Amino acid sequence: MARTLSLPYATVWHWCVDRPEAVKRGTELRCFRCRPDVQNPTDPAAYAYLLGLYLGDGHLVTTARVPVLRIYCSDGWPGLIEACDMAMRAVLASKVQRVQKQGCVGVQSYGTHWPCLLPQHGPGKKHERPIVLADWQRPILERHPGDFLRGLFHSDGCRIANRVTVRGKAYVYPRYMFVNESADIMRLCQWSLDLLGVAWRMNRRNSLSVARRDAVATLDRHVGPKS
Repeated sequence: MARTLSLPYATVWHWCVDRPEAVKRGTELRCFRCRPDVQNPTDPAAYAYLLGLYLGDGHLVTTARVPVLRIYCSDGWPGLIEACDMAMRAVLASKVQRVQKQGCVGVQSYGTHWPCLLPQHGPGKKHERPIVLADWQRPILERHPGDFLRGLFHSDGCRIANRVTVRGKAYVYPRYMFVNESADIMRLCQWSLDLLGVAWRMNRRNSLSVARRDAVATLDRHVGPKS
């Protein structure tokens, strides 16, 4: 009827007494925030990991016709690129693109419902605006703090061999570092470490260190080095 009358479909739909149910399309079928019959992500661990990656090296563009989530991964870590791709697909995306940039790959996915799942998006840089968890996000991260930390450390962190000299003797030990300019994101990292019982300390205003042997061993189980 809309085609016959050359009118918008929505106009004809409003004219109908018995209005047909709107057809769900694309990412709406997988958006657990928009489906009353689904309360949690299909893969909550993948969601926690993806949220960590987004808060570190991600960017959600909502000004385009269709929102696009982009996470930038260094060329030096092909395993990270693959893990990011898989997490996007597990959470929402039916299609993921990899766009080569200078020295990095932009892993990206278009989807109308990415803003529903990443409410921390907004204009401006993350460290210049509040980053606060939504009420529904907190229980997910409380159940999967290790996956969230894996996303944070895989984006803005690293596992290094720390070298120190004490009384003329050299020592080498593994150490995790996380660097982020956002005080809110840093507090989320600290909170997640506390949930796992991992000892940490701030060695600079924007830099967190995990160096105790038992703490490093715990992060090795949950995070591990980039690949």
